[in-house]
Amino acid sequence: MLKRALLILVLPLVSIFLTGCGYNEIQRLDEQVKTTWSQTLNQYERRAELIPQLVNSVNAYMVNERAILTQVAEARSKVGTIQVTANDLDNPELMERFTAAQSQLSSALSRLIAVSENYPQLKSDGLFRDLMTQLEGTENRIATERGRYVQAVQEYNLIVRQFPTLITAKIFGYRTMENYGVSKQDEITKRPEVNFTLPEPAKP
Repeated sequence: MLKRALLILVLPLVSIFLTGCGYNEIQRLDEQVKTTWSQTLNQYERRAELIPQLVNSVNAYMVNERAILTQVAEARSKVGTIQVTANDLDNPELMERFTAAQSQLSSALSRLIAVSENYPQLKSDGLFRDLMTQLEGTENRIATERGRYVQAVQEYNLIVRQFPTLITAKIFGYRTMENYGVSKQDEITKRPEVNFTLPEPAKP
């Protein structure tokens, strides 16, 4: 009975202490970072699902650009081999590999879309147009979700570094997070450019 009475008295005090020292806010922001990264991953996965369909739709038209189709397929395959979750945010090596793979895939897609402009029949194909619309929407959502993730990490890092919550963070082992890809954010989040201008013929 005495132990139970002590618990009844102590638990509210502990709750007040944790709230006042910022513990609950650190928990909230930490969860927000993980949630926003999970949403970003969802869009990356959506893009990966669309790519095989896109490659198949252009495969019959592109006779002389097999190398580009191969690059897209290989980049997409590489992305699929790097599995990350919100719990991997504290693994710099894995996150850098993931970021590099996604950037490589974006670059390959840009080249594929640029080359597709040389095929009028392909551009008029309904399936191709539909896939391009879906891909463009997915790229926009990736940019949006990455922006939210960047902001969430900034908010989390701020509370972990400022006084007095930094004391709580040190006690419970919370450290600042690296905002992966911020230095290359424009490159990573840039959606494939759709350019309907045909390339100039090579000079003899």
